[in-house]
Amino acid sequence: MPLNKAIMTQIREAARLIIDSKYVTALTGAGVSVESGIRPFRGPGGIWTERGEPPMDGYKRFEEDPKQYWEETLNPDRRSGFGDSITAARPNSGHLAFAELETMGILKSLITQNIDNLHTKAGSRKVLEIHGNRLKLRCVSCGKRFPREGFKITTLPPHCPECDGIVKDDVVMFGEPIPRDVLDACQTEATKSDCMIVAGTSAIVYPAAGLPLIVRNRGGVIIEVNPLESELSKLSDIVVRAQSGESLPALVEAVRKLF
Repeated sequence: MPLNKAIMTQIREAARLIIDSKYVTALTGAGVSVESGIRPFRGPGGIWTERGEPPMDGYKRFEEDPKQYWEETLNPDRRSGFGDSITAARPNSGHLAFAELETMGILKSLITQNIDNLHTKAGSRKVLEIHGNRLKLRCVSCGKRFPREGFKITTLPPHCPECDGIVKDDVVMFGEPIPRDVLDACQTEATKSDCMIVAGTSAIVYPAAGLPLIVRNRGGVIIEVNPLESELSKLSDIVVRAQSGESLPALVEAVRKLF
């Protein structure tokens, strides 16, 4: 569907702000992946909206009995089909647009709340996954990550081949601290940034929701790409009221014309 005149005006204004910036970053949320057929957790059509949110003490339960956690994780009868939908998903034009901005040298880093690996599949290289990646495992002791595919699980719970610590899914659970290395890197990028593109997120889940505020408080520019009103809308310099898959390719072209 062609973008209307008002949205194209917003996109051109956003492109000018991007060109005038020295260190552009991005923050993405579930709305970007919805366009690849992955259901969101919250909001209309959300899995948690439909079924209720997972227990808030999930990480505490893992710490108390990691063996049971792994028994449940490996039990095929407990699978909801959500993981299969992620596996089948492919990057959409919004993911590809972010990768193109990075290739152009415009986008310095991309922070995502999504666990689906689609930004990396699309070609983005400087990706910080604040909530983890479902294709990886992580040692809770030393923090080292391993590809899930090919990791040999001979005992439950599995142990880290580097330090013998307990290994879990890389995805951050309720009650689990954001891994320090990722959180520090995200905060560093936000501190460097004088322009952040925020796409497809409700901006209510912290600490990710606090990253645009770091940029804003330092005098930087916030560009929101979201068809819905969010907590960030009133603080944004430009709001592009459209789906990311429709508007971000147009934004890339507008930037290219000014580049």
